[in-house]
Amino acid sequence: MIADERMSAFIDSLDSGNTPFLNKIEEEAIRTNVPIIRTQVQSLIKLLLAVQKPSSILEVGCAIGFSALLMSEYAPKGCHITTIEKYEKRIPVARENFRRAGKEECITLLEGDAADILKELAGSYELIFMDAAKGQYIHFLPDILRLLPVGGILLSDNVLQDGDIIESRFAVTRRNRTIHSRMREYLYELKHHPCLETVILPVGDGVTVSVKREEG
Repeated sequence: MIADERMSAFIDSLDSGNTPFLNKIEEEAIRTNVPIIRTQVQSLIKLLLAVQKPSSILEVGCAIGFSALLMSEYAPKGCHITTIEKYEKRIPVARENFRRAGKEECITLLEGDAADILKELAGSYELIFMDAAKGQYIHFLPDILRLLPVGGILLSDNVLQDGDIIESRFAVTRRNRTIHSRMREYLYELKHHPCLETVILPVGDGVTVSVKREEG
């Protein structure tokens, strides 16, 4: 956890909560050990949706569909969400959750590797939520920037790796070193890219909020 646990617990205690259905999906995710976005990240997404009022959203990393359903619930009426997932065991669960929520017409789930799918996507998405394999963020970025219009927002989750991001690569476990170095590269790119204005926030497991200010 990035922030002090007592402070995080206090902030979470003030949260106004979600709909009963979203709460049920969240409980199911916790019970089955499926990682979903943390409470403070949920609040940040709701805020960004209220500010941006997007008509189209792209999510990279669907899991069982909780975050897509959250965005669909709090986005403006008529907003369409496209979400990508490659883990075969989670895809049918996500589709069933969309059906249960009556959101099948406003959420499109694309099955497969995001690296391949992103290259085939066209058009633009006013809000893009990156929540997939952390070591791939840097590789997804060129296509993400192509799909993000000027004024669009890129939100990236889990960028501080429970605080490990500040450690030397030799201080993290060997199996996590590649992810560690790629995430550091990703953060540097977001902060120094000429087309982006980015803030790194110690919310949840760390998020970045980037606004595209000009075309590259």
